[in-house]
Amino acid sequence: MLTPADAEALAADVLPAAVERFVGGAAGAELTLRANRAAFDRLHLVPRVLADVSSVSTARTLLGTASALPVAVAPLAYQRAVHPDGELATARAAQDAGVPFTACTFSSTHVEDIAATGATTWFQLYWLRDRGHTEELLKRAEAAGCRAVMLTVDTPRMGRRQADMRGAFTLPEGVAAVHFGRRPDGVPGDARSGTSAVAAQTANVVDPSLRWADLDWLRERTSLPLVLKGVLDPADAERAAGCGVDALVVSNHGGRQLDGAIPALDALPAVADAVAGRCELLFDSGVRSGTDVLKALALGADGVLLGRPVLWGLAAGGHQGVLRVLRLLAEELETALALAACPDLAAAARLRVANGGGTIR
Repeated sequence: MLTPADAEALAADVLPAAVERFVGGAAGAELTLRANRAAFDRLHLVPRVLADVSSVSTARTLLGTASALPVAVAPLAYQRAVHPDGELATARAAQDAGVPFTACTFSSTHVEDIAATGATTWFQLYWLRDRGHTEELLKRAEAAGCRAVMLTVDTPRMGRRQADMRGAFTLPEGVAAVHFGRRPDGVPGDARSGTSAVAAQTANVVDPSLRWADLDWLRERTSLPLVLKGVLDPADAERAAGCGVDALVVSNHGGRQLDGAIPALDALPAVADAVAGRCELLFDSGVRSGTDVLKALALGADGVLLGRPVLWGLAAGGHQGVLRVLRLLAEELETALALAACPDLAAAARLRVANGGGTIR
């Protein structure tokens, strides 16, 4: 494994085909999935020269906590479907790499056990139909020592992930959403032909009526920093910043929600302009390398969330596989910073970029 992206081929050698499709697949014809990578490929950095880069710092404070990189592990559901050690292995790798880990509502390991690894832990929340259960999860996350709540706002229902539907995807035996306990909605069960059991479970428990006014209810029930994940339109970003949220994640869910949505990287500059520094700005969807991280920083992000490469590393080698992915990302970012004459991340934010047509920002 010489790059984070190399983990994909290694994971393919060990994952069951259905699980590999579940991890790597996206919604619809997967147009947005491919567009996310195309956006990175057509964006070019304009490096500077003659700066002292004998020492390069990749450190950043994210949501009030020091991080060795401008990177956090994205919320990734059902990690025990990929490796028996699941979220515990990933959280320990994040701790070893000095970056935050985001525990998911649909985690296959309890948030208390994840936080007990010592990793800086954020908690990703889906807006549940059962408001009492939502409040219970918030209290559990706070009691466990989580440092932030990340509300996913782009999933009123699950996107039509055709690979899962065609294969009638069901989670492997013994893997379930443990935060739902023995409730009937905690285990996806079997899927009928043309359906996904995971999508069916999501439809059962996620409330599609989530509105702006509900943020007040959430604020009243937690003192943790509030992050909204899944914002692409600058009007939504401006409204969110005006509501006092602590951070936004510019994301199209890795292409797994609305197929045909704008590549997240293309949406980032306008969102950054709309936010104008009023809250932190994170980015995900398509990040595969340290240079990708640098491009996101140059377009206005304070940090990125890393998703699929983490799962590929987990599948390929458990804790050590994830740690290898994160350390390679760190090496690539440090090298990219040095070659662009950026001794730190503040300098990275001042880099100019050019698109495929030559327009420079």
